[in-house]
Amino acid sequence: MARDYAPWPEGDNVTVFHDTLADPAALAARLAPFDVLCVMRERTPLDAGLIGALPKLKLIVTTGARNLSIDIAAARARGIVVCGTESRGTTTAEFVMALLLALTRRIVPEANAATAGGWQQGIGRDLAGLTLGIAGYGRIGRKLAALARPFGVELLAWSRSLTAEQAAAEKVGYAPDLDALLRGSDIVSVNLVLSETTRGLFGAREFALMRPDALLLNTSRGPIVQVAPLLEALRAGRLGGAALDVHDVEPLPEGAPVLDRALIDSGRLLVTPHLGYVSEQTFRMFYRQTAEAIAAWKAGSPIRVIEAGRQVTPPT
Repeated sequence: MARDYAPWPEGDNVTVFHDTLADPAALAARLAPFDVLCVMRERTPLDAGLIGALPKLKLIVTTGARNLSIDIAAARARGIVVCGTESRGTTTAEFVMALLLALTRRIVPEANAATAGGWQQGIGRDLAGLTLGIAGYGRIGRKLAALARPFGVELLAWSRSLTAEQAAAEKVGYAPDLDALLRGSDIVSVNLVLSETTRGLFGAREFALMRPDALLLNTSRGPIVQVAPLLEALRAGRLGGAALDVHDVEPLPEGAPVLDRALIDSGRLLVTPHLGYVSEQTFRMFYRQTAEAIAAWKAGSPIRVIEAGRQVTPPT
């Protein structure tokens, strides 16, 4: 896809890697020959140690306008330019709706049962009349609200920057804190940025506040949700279901606890491989703008520079 979706600069030797290397030494040896690194989101962290082991590196281009897995300070100290692309918030918001419908209507276990010779193994729920709680009411959260509203759900939103006045103006319910959101929602969608204040934010205490038939959807970042207490709550029937598109370690290692066959087969747990941002339109934009950034950098033209983990300088 990377080769097909972008007009890469002529004369450049472009190498595409399809696998993930977790060993720092092996990763440094692989990347050492390159002047430019193009990274897909936060899939390959570039910390100070790795950046220091890449003497030829001059430019890092990341897909998206934010990448907290790149040590920007270490790159700047080396004179390495870091820039990013735009992103499409609709892609993730649409995927949240897909997960929501799949969980509430038990699409995956019912489809599996039908292909195995079974028929109607359980019963789902309508969205109309349920309350969707959006934890993190930013760009993606707002797009999710717009997509969900025609289904007849009640909308409840919380984020640290959202005020009651803003919520009223946007015609969504206002939760003054996360606890209120969890208590008042049938479905909770996590749309928060991973930071020191959100890491592990959803744990045993938070799951205990949720309704016993409530659903949790995480398409943001894996470490925001503590997996062990989530699985315990699902097994004990203290939570209705969960859909996890993001994970602490990606790709998922063999034997990862989240690959609980009983929960998955029952339809109470839906596990997907970080598909929230993955669509043809998004990838075409990512790779096209990545190639454009390289060409602009070589020509000395303005590019989307990233500082402190997010884009600060738009192209002119």
